[in-house]
Amino acid sequence: MSALDILRQVFGYEAFRGPQQDIVEHVTEGGDALVLMPTGGGKSLCYQIPAIARQRMGLGVTVVVSPLIALMHDQVGALHEAGVEAAFLNSSLGSEAAAAVEKRLLRGELTLLYAAPERVTTPRFLAQLDALAARGQLALFAIDEAHCVSQWGHDFRPEYRALTVLHGRFAGVPRIALTATADALTRADIVERLRLENARQFVSSFDRPNIRYTIVEKKEALGQLLRFIEREHAGESGIVYCQSRRRVEEVAQSLAEAGVAALPYHAGLDPALRQQNQNRFLREEGLVMVATIAFGMGIDKPDVRFVGHLDMPKNIEGYYQETGRSGRDGAAADAWMAYGLQDVVNQRRMIDESPAAEEFKHVMRGKLDALLALAEATDCRRMRLLGYFGEVSQPCGNCDNCLHPPAVHDGSELARKLLSCIYRVHQASGISFGAGHLMDILRGKQTEKVAQYGHEQLSTFGIARDVSESELRAVLRQLIAIGAVAVDGGMFNTLRLTEGSRPVLKGEVKVQLRVSVAAPVAKRPRREASLAPAARELGVGEQVHYINLKAWRAEVARAHNLPAYLIFHDATLAEIAQRQPSSLSDLQGINGIGAKKLEAYGADVLRVVADGK
Repeated sequence: MSALDILRQVFGYEAFRGPQQDIVEHVTEGGDALVLMPTGGGKSLCYQIPAIARQRMGLGVTVVVSPLIALMHDQVGALHEAGVEAAFLNSSLGSEAAAAVEKRLLRGELTLLYAAPERVTTPRFLAQLDALAARGQLALFAIDEAHCVSQWGHDFRPEYRALTVLHGRFAGVPRIALTATADALTRADIVERLRLENARQFVSSFDRPNIRYTIVEKKEALGQLLRFIEREHAGESGIVYCQSRRRVEEVAQSLAEAGVAALPYHAGLDPALRQQNQNRFLREEGLVMVATIAFGMGIDKPDVRFVGHLDMPKNIEGYYQETGRSGRDGAAADAWMAYGLQDVVNQRRMIDESPAAEEFKHVMRGKLDALLALAEATDCRRMRLLGYFGEVSQPCGNCDNCLHPPAVHDGSELARKLLSCIYRVHQASGISFGAGHLMDILRGKQTEKVAQYGHEQLSTFGIARDVSESELRAVLRQLIAIGAVAVDGGMFNTLRLTEGSRPVLKGEVKVQLRVSVAAPVAKRPRREASLAPAARELGVGEQVHYINLKAWRAEVARAHNLPAYLIFHDATLAEIAQRQPSSLSDLQGINGIGAKKLEAYGADVLRVVADGK
């Protein structure tokens, strides 16, 4: 059976997307591969189809290395629905259940086995793999979330480093490493750490054209977020990322009090409650998950309509990975972020205070600077984002800067005033101060602290009376971003000059500022939150069929204890509603209906359609 036959008969899709077919054929034939493909681009099929093909060739089981329990559960559930023998080994299994899976593995009953990197590299598991390899029953290693192996990646996990054992111990078994996020430095590190020097590299476009990127100046962040949700995504699923556990709790409670169905998720929650909240988010519609970055990697929920950030991530890779969890179904989605000076200060301080080597800190500062440049950009956000990954593009027409080009002005003089103030204050007092006090001096405010240190006597006192604090903070953000101002550690986040201050003071470096205005709300047609994007183009009668099919799918999902999208995606239900099939043969060829699902659900689907006529 060819790869295309497997795609159609098992998974119910008529054609491959992008480079999928080349990847599948290369790996099926025994080649190693490094695959970079955006979230929602179909990475899983790139190893699942070769796994099925190689198992049918008598080559045995594929071992999928994944750090994500949620993803393992979803992937195995989806494979069972498609009629593929799969299992997982992780900490959610008791000893008896784990032993049963191991027996199935050694008896050759599995096509795919998902396991965490910590388990894969244990002596016990390696011995089991040795036994399979000796019988020629080890078909493929798939290493998912491969950026975790790199110290330069946004989610480095030391346990991934031990996976080099697979290359040496099982040299004849092909390997495919996959990730949605890796710049050139991270990519090179993946190749080196996993010994993939001879692997063929498949790099897809990082562009997610259905996602609209919007970055606003943080003024009253919670109110800004609430207005965004109410105006753009009322009643729709979304994820909001915050930096701290406390902030997660506060935001989730505030959204709930404002009438938004919101749940918290962070590592400090009771494990049972954390799992319950995640299950609800995956299985229910219209929930907003407020979370730290502990949540989301491997979440396959296709109808997340927005991802919001109330705190700035560490780098573009993290931002791209997190925003990519929206719009996996290809329909319109939003990536919204509010950021301010404190975000810049906090991220810079965390890098500077890290016990890491200076080489690592230097790279991390560069990555943060790239994200700051994206946030402060006055040109196309998407061009900046794709350019970071080495991809040349044109203005997208679908980000905030393209839709509402910002006005800019030269802030160099204001930057020099700010730098001079930092210098004068330190010269007069012998100590450094934080941003708030410096703003008070520049704007000529007679505060108790100004009087205490006699700073009203400084030549810089009041030299920016006519400038808003918001504009001064924008200047300071840029100065920190370009390294002209450093943030010292400690509870006060004091500021000091650097070697980079001199070119700005001399006028050799210009500071361009965007005019600070309230971010305009992007105009989109009003839409019914109860209808998925896939169904909004249906006629009235077709929408009735769609709603009936959705209700039936919810019953099946509850009975199987699975998220509804693992039974059928919204797009599949919409296509059924549009075609209104009357026989099993009419259902064949509809995307998402493979042979197993046709057998399992075909008669019920026809009944639901017939009842709606």
